[in-house]
Parts: sequence; structure tokens; C-alpha cells
Amino acid sequence: MTVLAALCIGVACALLAGTWSGALRRRPTRRRARPAASTQRVWLQQAGVGLSPARFWLGSAGAGVFALLALVTITGSCFVALVPAVAVALMPRTFFARRRRTRLRAVQQVWPDGLRDLVASIASGRSLTQAVNELAAHGPAPLRDAFARFPDLARTLGTGSALAVVQEQLADPTSDRVIEVLLVAHNRGGAVVRSILEDLVDATTRDLKLLDELETEGLETRINARVVVLLPWLVLVALTARPGPFRAFYRSPGGAVTLALAGVLTLVGVVVLGRLGREQSEPRVFGPEPS
Repeated sequence: MTVLAALCIGVACALLAGTWSGALRRRPTRRRARPAASTQRVWLQQAGVGLSPARFWLGSAGAGVFALLALVTITGSCFVALVPAVAVALMPRTFFARRRRTRLRAVQQVWPDGLRDLVASIASGRSLTQAVNELAAHGPAPLRDAFARFPDLARTLGTGSALAVVQEQLADPTSDRVIEVLLVAHNRGGAVVRSILEDLVDATTRDLKLLDELETEGLETRINARVVVLLPWLVLVALTARPGPFRAFYRSPGGAVTLALAGVLTLVGVVVLGRLGREQSEPRVFGPEPS
């Protein structure tokens, strides 16, 4: 019975980890699949993590194992410690996912100002390539970082290929639209470039306003969902931290079965709450999304 309960908890925790890390998300079938290591590498690059995917996940697993050993020492029960340890292992992914979202949102927020700088540069007589070089040198800080390599890439590969490299690094829908329009403007050339960019400023400003409204509405739901999932397990750790009837019960076969059922219900709760509080992000049209 104890082995069966441990197996159930292990399966529940594995599914929970897959759900939280995004491994169980349904992938679009319309696009050509990209190797998982490549998409994870782009994801880590966007989050500002200077590690390979293997090292990142190895470090996360190490944190989970350390938390498991510490909690087993405190509670005296592997069953009680398993779910909180999985949560600890997922904390780096959660932290850097928030950091990645913040970095990408910072780029999105300054695109209207960056586009106005491009319009002003083109109005002063510069070409599109020169205007983007000026943006990389003196534009808003998030765009300076994003386009830092553009001048060198433009000299080596050409403007179109350099913009494609920047688009691949940013990998978000707003930047996709902007850079695709820049590519069209570069190919068309002439006086139409300024008109295209002015229209793009208005469209991008409207899109960002809508994204801000959607994110604000879903923030409270996501916070409440995480608290509801983790709080009962933290209370359980506190109850079993000292010898007594609670620790004795959860170390018994009956307690193991109870924890197995709790792990399954936790998984169901995470899936349901995740569906209800999911942020409806705009899918990428011009490339695969990092997972």
C-alpha cells in the first residue's frame, strides 16, 4: 500500500511539474516543430539566463532534491515533503518566466517611442538602415539592448537578414509585426517608408493598450491560484514538523493514501485553475514560440 501511494504521488508530481513547466501544453500543429533544446535556449536567452537548458534544469532538479532532503528531515515523511519539494524545483522556472515576460513587455512598451524615433530619422533624410542604427545607439534602453548587434549584422549580412536575426531573438508577436513591417519598408523604399511607419505607430499603441488591460484583469486570478495550491501543503509541513499525532498519522499507510489522494487533487486543481487563469497571449505568426 505504501509503495502504491508513493507511486501515485510521484506520478502526480511529475504531471504537476510538466503542467507548470509547460511541457504538457498542446503545441500548434500548423507550424513545423522546432527542436525542444532550441526553443528552450531561446526562452533562456530572453529571460537573461546565461546557462544551457541542460544546466538550468539540472540546477532546478538539484534545488528540488535539496528541498526534499531538508523537508524529510523536518517532517520525517517523504510523502509530506514531495509536493513542496517539486514546487521548490519549479521556482527557478517560475522566477525566470516572470523575468522573461517583464523583459519582453519592456520591449513591447517602448516600440511606439522607437518607431517615432525611426520616423524622425527618416524624415531627416536617413535611410531605414541608418535609422535603425541610430535606434540601436540612442533609442529607448530596451530597444538598444535588442538591437545592439544590428549594426555589425547589417554590415555583414545585410539589413534584411540582420532584422531577421533580431526578430528571432525577440520572438514575440508585437516585435514580429514591427520587424515584418520594417522588412517591407526596406524592400519598398522611397517615400512610402515614412507613411508605413506612422501607421504602425498607431496600430502598435492600440495593441499594447489592449495587452495591458488583459494582463491586469488576469493577475489577481493567477496569484490566488498559486496561493490556493501551495498553502495547504505548507500548513501540512508545519503540522508535521514536530513529533506527535500528525506526524505519526502521515507516516502510516493510511496517511500515505491520504497524501496520494491529496497529490492527485492538487494536480486537478492546478490544471483547472491554470485553465481559468491562463493569460491569453497572442500566438506568433512568423515563427515558433519558445516554451
